[in-house]
Amino acid sequence: MTKSVVLASASPRRTALLRQMNIAHTIHPADIDESPRENESPMALVARLAGEKAQAVKAQLLSSQAMTEDTVILASDTLISFNGQSVGKPENKADSKRILTMLSGNTHDVLTAICAASDTQQETQVITTSVTFATLTDEQIDAYWETGEPADKAGSYAIQGIGGEFVVSINGSASAVIGLPLYETRQLLNAFGVVS
Repeated sequence: MTKSVVLASASPRRTALLRQMNIAHTIHPADIDESPRENESPMALVARLAGEKAQAVKAQLLSSQAMTEDTVILASDTLISFNGQSVGKPENKADSKRILTMLSGNTHDVLTAICAASDTQQETQVITTSVTFATLTDEQIDAYWETGEPADKAGSYAIQGIGGEFVVSINGSASAVIGLPLYETRQLLNAFGVVS
């Protein structure tokens, strides 16, 4: 029997990456509190959030009797780790400027957690990609904010968009920075019986 993949995300980037992988799926966004816990490391936070998204969607599917033994939920979360601190989405223009100024001329880690869950099992992996930024001017940061792109992005930039102009080098999975590590996602879904 064919597995039914449910993406626990409204991200158009994650949907596009799954389509690129030729994995048919439905979309069921998870609504969870993404606040970090006290002294929670970026690695622990991103893994917990991906797992909680999968659990939230699983609970909704179970309550509506839409969860079957052939359902596989795929959840993901991405955040930036800089000097051991988690960097999420900017709250406003000033916060975006603070984040981009901090990343300017430095290397940071992009942590992307992927979690697959079925009716009987759940597995989470975290993929780390190092990204080095060019040195940015205040004018570049202000102009970038005005494009609207940084507003809802972890680390206040989109590597697949205009923000890619700031990236000097990437060490690791480029697709993980966009939202889903293609190789690892394929391996994880295969382990849950999803083949395309």
